[in-house]
Amino acid sequence: MREQRIRSIPLRIGITVGLIVVWVNTITQLESCAGSEAAAGEAASRHETKPTIEELRKGIAFLQTPVYSEEEDAKILKLFEGLRVADICDAMDQVGLRNVGLMSPEIHPAWKDPVELRHRFVGIAVTVRYVPSNLPSTGPLAAEEFDRWMGEWYQKLSPEPFVPLIRPGTVVVIDDAERADVGTIGSNNILSWKKRGCVAVVTDATARDLDEIALEKVPLYLRGPGRGVRPGRNLIESVNRPVEVGGVLVRPGDVVAGDSDGVIVVPREFAEQVASYARKTLETDKAGRRRLYESLGIPEDVSVK
Repeated sequence: MREQRIRSIPLRIGITVGLIVVWVNTITQLESCAGSEAAAGEAASRHETKPTIEELRKGIAFLQTPVYSEEEDAKILKLFEGLRVADICDAMDQVGLRNVGLMSPEIHPAWKDPVELRHRFVGIAVTVRYVPSNLPSTGPLAAEEFDRWMGEWYQKLSPEPFVPLIRPGTVVVIDDAERADVGTIGSNNILSWKKRGCVAVVTDATARDLDEIALEKVPLYLRGPGRGVRPGRNLIESVNRPVEVGGVLVRPGDVVAGDSDGVIVVPREFAEQVASYARKTLETDKAGRRRLYESLGIPEDVSVK
């Protein structure tokens, strides 16, 4: 019995040391990925200053919106250029974010391009939240009166105030009225967003005009088709605030990528580290598949170039 106890001591010490090493590595990793001093100061001030009852009654946001310059976004996007969701997922595991940022598989591409893979995207999140309408619906209206009613709803209750935030590399991420069967996204407005630099749109709800959007080749990831218009169905709630889409937290400035494997969100503070490991994963995969293509006589495609 005494011999068994003595033998167990090194094992316990080894387990304890191992746990300490993992803990220290995790802390070091988090420190290396910490944000700017300004962001840290902002976070500290949020915890030091206790909100008043009056502030709480009016509503208060505890997650702050970081602001990044176009140059900072461009630098990050360059690092993620060409990376697949699978590569990024492996890298998220490597930095300790296992199963973090993976949207529900229900959020899928509205269309796919199996040759040029133009449905793939990577970009920087601009977020918007619409909520279901709780306002009384109108009865039958004459055509002119109905058009006027719709126009006022679009302008005052369910507009698109996020549009000025769209710039090259933007992914518009929409937390919408999931059960309202509302086509917040259509073939017209999605094309106007693309004109401003939007590279993709992701929503946890629906979109309409899906045939036209497929022809327009604007990457769109959604839960399913929607038929109705916004008037009478949803209300604008916020712009560029943290949202939940596909079961995942998405903050303005986070990196969002999508392909046939689904959508993944990379917290901005981990972006550079994730991109570095993901790049190695992709290049290793490409090299191996190129050799197999050659041995099998398969012509190279865009996935191995």
